[in-house]
Amino acid sequence: MVEAVLVMPVLLALAVGVLQVVLTMHVRSVLTAAAAEGARAAALAGADPDAAIARVDALLAGSLAGSVVRDVTAWPSSESGLPVMVVRVEARLPLAGLLAPAQLEVEGRALKEGA
Repeated sequence: MVEAVLVMPVLLALAVGVLQVVLTMHVRSVLTAAAAEGARAAALAGADPDAAIARVDALLAGSLAGSVVRDVTAWPSSESGLPVMVVRVEARLPLAGLLAPAQLEVEGRALKEGA
């Protein structure tokens, strides 16, 4: 009985830590996919950066990852002389403790189509 009392807090802390890592990786994965999809939507011929923001908002609506989003920005850029659309999603992480960074930024990029 005494052993259980000594071991249970350690096992509980370990379980909470594993859940935190899984939750953080899930949120990061969903946000990265949404940013990439938003960049693809805005990279279509005739689309503007507002199309990226609307697409990201639509993808994240109602999801756990959508509830932590702080800001979505999109802008045209150039990489190696090629026109690209960049979408950045900033979010706060749902943390159970103070051992991880509280903010997450992900970016998605897509090559712009010609007009």
